[in-house]
Amino acid sequence: MKIMLDAGHGYNTTGKRSPNGMREYEFNKAVANHARGLLECYRNVTVYFAHSDERDVTLRERTKSANHLDVDLYISIHANAFGGGWSDAGGIETYIYLSKPPRAYALAQKIQRNAIAATGLRNRGVKTADFHDLRETIMDAVLVEAGFMTNPDESKLLRSESYRKKIAGAIVAAIVEQYGLVREG
Repeated sequence: MKIMLDAGHGYNTTGKRSPNGMREYEFNKAVANHARGLLECYRNVTVYFAHSDERDVTLRERTKSANHLDVDLYISIHANAFGGGWSDAGGIETYIYLSKPPRAYALAQKIQRNAIAATGLRNRGVKTADFHDLRETIMDAVLVEAGFMTNPDESKLLRSESYRKKIAGAIVAAIVEQYGLVREG
């Protein structure tokens, strides 16, 4: 199975920061790295990254790469935001494309369930959206918003290594359950 993990946005993407300066990419990248480490423990799994630490990769490049590599699954990892400063908006939500592809919807439900169970944050549910990376990929694609960087309490969580590992673990557990992955050895 070929899986592409996308640390949403890029290191230098403007405006993607918490009010106290944490870059969204910092969180997204850490979760993608943890998820890759966990996924590499399973048989016949190859993990690709859509992002780069050296430059901002456009959404078009990311989806084109996923389609060209003919990956089986595309997971985009994000931290949410509301407004320009601190707010009380909070929780986790998972997105799929508007047409609600059945396998992507089932996976999104599993990710959402696991993430809420692991973190105890508010369940904002599985939603549909016309996001480029969901619309332009030809494989199952899911986008996870793993907490609000504009919420003071959740921003602290997003900076924490233990929270990042919980989100990665929730994503991987859902993938394992959905696709019946088998651990090595």
